[in-house]
Amino acid sequence: MALYGSTLFGILPFGDDLESGADEEIAAPDLMQYLPSFYSRSRIMHSIQNASAEELGMLTYALDDILRQFFVQTATWGLSIWEQELGTPIDPSKPAARRREQIVAKLRGTGTTTRTMIVAAAAAFSGGEVDVIEYVDEYRFVIRFIGFLGIPPNMAGFAQMIEQIKPAHLACSFEYTYTAWNMLAGSAWSGLAFKTWNDLRIYQGG
Repeated sequence: MALYGSTLFGILPFGDDLESGADEEIAAPDLMQYLPSFYSRSRIMHSIQNASAEELGMLTYALDDILRQFFVQTATWGLSIWEQELGTPIDPSKPAARRREQIVAKLRGTGTTTRTMIVAAAAAFSGGEVDVIEYVDEYRFVIRFIGFLGIPPNMAGFAQMIEQIKPAHLACSFEYTYTAWNMLAGSAWSGLAFKTWNDLRIYQGG
């Protein structure tokens, strides 16, 4: 399709599959049902209609696939276009979920940076519930993760996003939540014996 080539030229590496579901079965309509019954015995007509149905199935799939690119949560090859428009790094090697997190966070971080904006942007990332502590006199703020034990996934992407939306004169640091010893008091030793120290630091009991 010309739309693919003109829209994505220079964005996707050459040879990338533009279809979001190359392994999905494309449903072809049964066109023979629209013809008079005597055509059912014609092998030539079956061949013609089957070929046409395959093309119509591919066209329908392509139209649906293009529509999916207009929404971040369903976009696949269109993520590169979102990233280009928002000025974020285009990296097709990253998992789609990670790229969607950064795109949503960037969309939520558009405008004047406030505490509420940072909290909303953080929510777009895995385990993104945070508390923001401001130290106005010291020109800095701390982002404390309270919805996730340990270091959240895609922390590098989150830190990069914060650098892009925060005022340049403010410093930012991060604090993480870990399991305290007294939180393990009610846990059975048999459930903890084979865990490493790093495992215990993010252990939630049970």
